[in-house]
Amino acid sequence: MADQPTPSSKKRIFSGVQPSGVLHLGNYLGAIKQFVALQNEEIDPESSSGRTECVFCIVDLHAITVPQDPEKLKKNILSVAAMYLACGLDPEKSTIFVQSAHPEHSELAWILNCYTYMGELSRMTQFKEKAAKQSEGVNVGLFSYPVLMAADILLYQTTDVPVGEDQKQHVELTRNLAERFNKKYPQTFIVPNVQINRQNARIMGLDDPTQKMSKSASSPANYIALTDDAETIREKIKKAVTDSGSEIKAEASKPAISNLLNIFSGISGKSVPELEQEFAGKSYADFKGALAEAIISFLQPIQKKYHVLMDQPDRLRSILDEGAKKVKPVAQKTLSDVKSKIGLY
Repeated sequence: MADQPTPSSKKRIFSGVQPSGVLHLGNYLGAIKQFVALQNEEIDPESSSGRTECVFCIVDLHAITVPQDPEKLKKNILSVAAMYLACGLDPEKSTIFVQSAHPEHSELAWILNCYTYMGELSRMTQFKEKAAKQSEGVNVGLFSYPVLMAADILLYQTTDVPVGEDQKQHVELTRNLAERFNKKYPQTFIVPNVQINRQNARIMGLDDPTQKMSKSASSPANYIALTDDAETIREKIKKAVTDSGSEIKAEASKPAISNLLNIFSGISGKSVPELEQEFAGKSYADFKGALAEAIISFLQPIQKKYHVLMDQPDRLRSILDEGAKKVKPVAQKTLSDVKSKIGLY
């Protein structure tokens, strides 16, 4: 491997969520739940600097690769910040900020574009899937989205990137770009590790267990929003797709029930085998009823905190501004080093 900066003993995490729609259980179980666990992780309890350094971004520049209503986007940025905090992220332990607050993201992305091959981006699975859904022309931003993601990660000399399986290909491209750049200009970027949450890495849609739960889904029946009220949750779970037969068991031939079991496990802390045993001999209706009530009970305290925070926009902006200030020196140093090495002023 080419030379790269020697990381300190501190582990630095970077990840982000787009403010492009309502956050849902898939976002929580596949990402935010892991973020909260990571911010409390200690590498060396004997050391005052042993806590994992967590940088969590609201990636608004990524959101505009598809059309956005400006006012809704502004509101969604604060909504994601409020939900981050309501779910347990602590600004005393994690750095939370908005991507566009730092122009270094865009500047490094342009530089990395010049070291990225068209063929690499053409092979990106997510680009193919999203481009196929576009009714009009596909913009260049959607095509080069993975390069901006690489810039986000490399800008902060990230050691580990927690992502779902669907983002793994993008982090692999990030690693390739870091290694390519380091080979030409040694000691520039840390090559980050991919950190997959295997248990809840890919929560599937309630209406189609072959497609992941998505806030951009054509129907709200696809997901449980973290802000859904009790009756909406009961109705969505009641209508959720199930498999043939009646056995409540996770197996390849039963993707719908497997997905619901995975959701139940993620919010309850019970293992899937424990849930299979608990609902052995019971009907799908019994299982779905219990799952709906478990989700409602789980989300109630989160929703209460969220609504309080949404009534405090100035507090949210202050937290985001402080987070941006905290990590700006790292971003500036990395970009300055890159520009100097390639000969820019």
